[in-house]
Amino acid sequence: MIREPAELDVNEAGRVEIPLGILAEAGISPGTKLLVFSDGDGRIALRRAEDAINDLLRERTL
Repeated sequence: MIREPAELDVNEAGRVEIPLGILAEAGISPGTKLLVFSDGDGRIALRRAEDAINDLLRERTL
């Protein structure tokens, strides 16, 4: 399902606030550790750190 995007502003410190509704839809709660990385021109991806670690551990056992 395609969700409506939220328009965010980057403040002077380079920070953005993600609406709680979007976080909840992604299964991310306040306090969750996230990894952030560039996903190409104009795109930034967020990933739960726990999920990334679990994926790495699974890859090592294959």
